Amino acid sequence: MVSTQQRNKIHPHKFTLWVAIGSIIMMFAGLTSAYIVKSGQAGWHEVKTPTLFLYSTAVLLLSSITMQAALRSFKHRSMAAFRSLLLLTVVLGIAFVILQYNGFQWLWERGVRFEGSSGAGQFLYIIFGLHALHVFGGIVALVYTFLRQYLGRSRTYNATPVEILSTYWHFVDVLWIYLFVFFIWIG
Repeated sequence: MVSTQQRNKIHPHKFTLWVAIGSIIMMFAGLTSAYIVKSGQAGWHEVKTPTLFLYSTAVLLLSSITMQAALRSFKHRSMAAFRSLLLLTVVLGIAFVILQYNGFQWLWERGVRFEGSSGAGQFLYIIFGLHALHVFGGIVALVYTFLRQYLGRSRTYNATPVEILSTYWHFVDVLWIYLFVFFIWIG
């Protein structure tokens, strides 16, 4: 039997993920704090957040639902449903990135550039770009997990890797909601 002490320990990979999440939170907290400080300076230019970002938010929320359903399917050993839901999560993640790209195209067409001292536009590119990198990393992990399951390379039902992936994916979702709301209300 597994002792109570062993059951109460956190898996090392989960611990590492939480340390990474803490670091990412600190980075984005610093960037959004810098935004607030800079916005009070002379020459600051506000930027209207593209409506496409609202659609991308809905897509990312939906992907979080499919990821949670995939995790539940994995835990119930329904591998066909797990693979389908994981693939749907990948597709939704890619759709999010495409909508983000189109949103930045919209900003670019309206003269919002990275260079210069325009203010909010620079922060949008940096903060949303960093978030996109984290989403891209999540998509890579989703694809890797899907391929391992689809190609039959994983014969175990160890839920830990899927739980870690799910936690990370929900984190980038919650992070995006924070950033989106921040730029709508503060920006």
